[in-house]
Amino acid sequence: MSEQRRLLEVKDLRKYYPLTAGILSRHIGDIKAVDGVTFDLNEGESLGLVGESGCGKSTLGKAILRLEEPTAGRIIYEGTDITGLDKSALRELRKEMQIIFQDPEASLDPRMTVGESICEPLAIHNIGDERLRDETVAKLLKQVGLEPDQASLYPHELSGGQKQRVGIARALALNPKLIIADEPVSALDVSIQAQILNLMLDIQGELGLAYLLIAHDLSVIKYVAHRIAVMYLGKIVELAEKKELFNSPLHPYTEALISAVPSLRRKTGKRIVLRGDVPSPLNPPSGCRFHPRCHRTMPLCSQEEPELVEISPGHWVACHLHRK
Repeated sequence: MSEQRRLLEVKDLRKYYPLTAGILSRHIGDIKAVDGVTFDLNEGESLGLVGESGCGKSTLGKAILRLEEPTAGRIIYEGTDITGLDKSALRELRKEMQIIFQDPEASLDPRMTVGESICEPLAIHNIGDERLRDETVAKLLKQVGLEPDQASLYPHELSGGQKQRVGIARALALNPKLIIADEPVSALDVSIQAQILNLMLDIQGELGLAYLLIAHDLSVIKYVAHRIAVMYLGKIVELAEKKELFNSPLHPYTEALISAVPSLRRKTGKRIVLRGDVPSPLNPPSGCRFHPRCHRTMPLCSQEEPELVEISPGHWVACHLHRK
């Protein structure tokens, strides 16, 4: 992927939610949902973002699109810092950056037909006349494996997989370069998940899209992603090419995630059972945030927070076991 042009750069991105108390709304702390995340994404590349529920994955995706306003850090899209863009400029940018939501049922307006939902982005951005929009809707429906005459149907008349196909068609309506897919198959039956993932791969091959694929299921990530970033409690703890990550995981958390999936577990490996639950982002542990649950912890881990460093070309890890 290194020969491809850089599309997106995220630098030290943070999203904190202030916590207040009392009649005067006194500030008593911050929920650090995203706490200093840095990565990049090339044109036509799929980057998988994986981690347990509550680690900040979805918040990170929304912050990149500025559906959630970042607290600090920079988002650079095609060489331009978009972090401080005003609403007008951001509206234009949204043509190139779209999102596929987790729940196709909730993301579609039950009062709108399929055609109206797909057409809505075109209408918002005042693209084309009625005839052109109808032609675009028909084309998009075919592209996602649906029939043009299904444009007249309402969401309740569709299956879960069909609804997600509509969501994908809507995301494609403005010809974006980047799609953030937030758990795009987790709400679907297992029998349908592979169909949707194959559709996304086909569309990527056809249009050259870049994906940021957010998921808690490593099997899904492995199927689609070129590179994988592992996130824990608001931070990226490991980032590597897919094959490298699965063959040589460096972070104990990554090892545990891989060991939890029977189909991914190395032949001689055993299941690594993590202790306890993910700590609160309001009061994260000192030092390495993973150390209270780690099976390879050392005294240093509770005292000093490890930096994300490049151990080998393209393989980054934040762990004291691999200090340079």
